Amino acid sequence: MLFCSICCFAQYAEVYPTNWWTGMKHNKIQLIFRADHESFSNEKVQISYPGVSITGTHKFPNGKYLAVDITIAPTAKPGNVQIRFTDGDKKNDVSWSLKERRKGNGTTYAQGVQPADFIYFLMPDRFSNGDPSNDHVAGMRDQSLNRDSIFLRHGGDLQGVINHLDYLQSLGVTTLWMTPVLENDMPDRTEHGYAFTNHYKIEPRIGGDAAYHKLSDELHKRGMKLIQDAVYNHIGLYHWIIQDAPDKDWVHQWPTFTNPNYKEQVFFDPYAAPSDKRQMTDGWFTNMMPDLNQSNAYMSTYLIQHAIWCVEEFGIDAWRIDTYKYVDLDFMNRCNKALYDEYPKITMFGEAWGEGIVNQAYFAENNINTPFKSNLNGDIDFELLFGGVYPALTQNNPGRLYQTLSMDFLYKHPMTNVIFLDNHDMSRIFSVLNENVAKQKMAISWLLTTRGIPQMYYGTEVIMKGISNPDGWVRLDFPGGWSGDTKNAFTQQGLTEDEKAVQELTKKLGNFRKNSSALKTGNTMQYVPANNLYVYFRYDNNQTIMCVMNTSDAAQTIDFTKYVERTAGFTKAVRVADEQQFSMGDKLSIGANEMWVLELKK
Repeated sequence: MLFCSICCFAQYAEVYPTNWWTGMKHNKIQLIFRADHESFSNEKVQISYPGVSITGTHKFPNGKYLAVDITIAPTAKPGNVQIRFTDGDKKNDVSWSLKERRKGNGTTYAQGVQPADFIYFLMPDRFSNGDPSNDHVAGMRDQSLNRDSIFLRHGGDLQGVINHLDYLQSLGVTTLWMTPVLENDMPDRTEHGYAFTNHYKIEPRIGGDAAYHKLSDELHKRGMKLIQDAVYNHIGLYHWIIQDAPDKDWVHQWPTFTNPNYKEQVFFDPYAAPSDKRQMTDGWFTNMMPDLNQSNAYMSTYLIQHAIWCVEEFGIDAWRIDTYKYVDLDFMNRCNKALYDEYPKITMFGEAWGEGIVNQAYFAENNINTPFKSNLNGDIDFELLFGGVYPALTQNNPGRLYQTLSMDFLYKHPMTNVIFLDNHDMSRIFSVLNENVAKQKMAISWLLTTRGIPQMYYGTEVIMKGISNPDGWVRLDFPGGWSGDTKNAFTQQGLTEDEKAVQELTKKLGNFRKNSSALKTGNTMQYVPANNLYVYFRYDNNQTIMCVMNTSDAAQTIDFTKYVERTAGFTKAVRVADEQQFSMGDKLSIGANEMWVLELKK
């Protein structure tokens, strides 16, 4: 089962998808066959397997390819489907596996991520090296391995992640998201994973198919979830789709190299020029990342089938979708719907890093009156970070945070937005905050208490720092992930007192959140900030949490009577971080650049 995608390559022709399943709603499949001779597309194809029938064939300008449409009837049984190619007297067979479906759709996999979850985001190459035997893989273009360079491979892998799942759970993490795990056989900069060269093969230098299956199984055994990073917009230059293209229009073509214009406004601007919209959707990110043409029916079918294949093959629970605003949006709605139809509880969130709250909301389910309506569950909430948290913590201006959150009426489901402090493309929050430990604690306290689904970038909990220009400085190794590391964040060996303190705060709030109905699924009420003091509540019928953020450089007074709508009936407050109890009849003093998370009690 684990090695089907490898063994298929030794056959007469390669086939994509490499297998399928019985009992799927998505039972009309387009198989793309690829052989090594130009006359392949002229061969006749036959399938003699109960419940599997051919409904059409399609040739391409490149005679090495043939598309075969099949239908898998509800009566079909799992087994090896023999597909015969005939050229005169010559007959060659390809064996294609039809598997039994996974059990537990929506309960043990394809569960989706919800506001009750806490996502940990990491780069496998930079987290932990659990299997040095895969540091180098013979035949791959990039043979670099040098931890002293921010741009070369460092050797982290999926086994390293598996080895430290206890650590993730100790933080209160419920869900793992990683940078892409598909094969990246590019000449250089392969540590990040965003330039696929084979959709149906897991990157061998992080452990391949077997390690990914193992990681998924280990997560689900613990009641944890797995998010996969999808890239529909582009591929790596060394993908077979480029190096030996079925047809030139599988990717967008330009007379000379053309970038996107990076203006998402073209999608909703009633006055936008069509040429500007085309440049936004069809431009290439770099000359090493060709832009895929999702309006090509074969390309779009290939991508949609692959998405479904990954969920079923590896037990994916949710998708993070890269460069969402650069992809054909009609295609994205079709792709999302195909996944929702097959997996009703699966969820997706997109990277739509834009120039305003309205712009960002446009790409998810929203309440905006526009001709195009997205069916995406939620956005990665860049606006709440840049327009809210940054001004609150770097300019002592919580009013911007209040105002940004007040715009949630634009979203149909604001709680499904993923909130965060930093990621692999941005300066780390500790550096943004000028390495101010108190403000780092405030940032983490906010992350784990505000509305939405919190996502923490690896190392934020031990105040890793780095500026994003160049991006390698924000992708340094997690301390303790390699044998011989003198500093180990997994065990706290060699950590400074500040690093330990921030890590312990993360653990305290992360685990408190796991059992807090108010923080996971409760309502939000916020008060207009006064004197740089920002107060908001998360509450339901069972619990009330009061969050007090003092962004001032001086101590402030907490007067519980100012918030009577939410504090009435309570007599005491317990500070979650240290479990200290206060009487709500008193006026309390909160220190400069502090945030308190208080559970109110009667």
